[in-house]
Amino acid sequence: MAREQLSQPAYHWNGFADRDELAEAFAGQVAARLTNAVAERGTALLAVSGGTTPAKFFAALSSIPIAWDKVTVTLIDERFVPASSARSNAGLVAANLLKNEAAAARFVPLYHEAANIEDAAAADSEALTSLPWPLDVAVLGMGADGHTASFFPDADNLPALLDPAAQRIVLPVHAPSGGEPRLTLSMARIVAAGLVALHIEGEDKRIAFDSAMRPGAKKPIRMVLEAAPIPIEVFWAP
Repeated sequence: MAREQLSQPAYHWNGFADRDELAEAFAGQVAARLTNAVAERGTALLAVSGGTTPAKFFAALSSIPIAWDKVTVTLIDERFVPASSARSNAGLVAANLLKNEAAAARFVPLYHEAANIEDAAAADSEALTSLPWPLDVAVLGMGADGHTASFFPDADNLPALLDPAAQRIVLPVHAPSGGEPRLTLSMARIVAAGLVALHIEGEDKRIAFDSAMRPGAKKPIRMVLEAAPIPIEVFWAP
């Protein structure tokens, strides 16, 4: 499998010829991490992102025969909408990942009915304490504005979201550019994962990533990379 590999202090760049090749290779690496976690501690914890980018990766991962009955899947972030909504990350994961071999995995959503986003985030933080932290794998995406998870540049509580010492597991997000209110794992929980991977596709996303990595840039994705104790793996295809 031919691929481009470049290394930088805060990340490793894994560039692939096309999106199918990326999906297969990325799925294989994630499955290997989950298998190792199950072998070492009897369980594994995976957090994934939504959007259109991960569909091929989800499909590839769903077909790999690992001990999915010992894997818990949750979300990096979620819009404050029910799973029936076309904008729900939970709905996307159910349709594309939680099938085939991966149908045996346990799924823990972030959305549930609540009076407001603050109440939902507080209830999530309490409920998710029972998961087998830290994450074994955290799969991030990135927007053209440099946001990752729901760490939008215009979020009114961005410093709290990016606090490396945060104790909360899930935080509410209000950001005009994000549309609906959102729920997101704190950066502290994400960067503690055994593998933190950023999955991006297309020349526009490569340009946005390169811009965020320039000296002086303080886009949210750059701040996450700087906070991570080990280099983040970036997976990209045109």
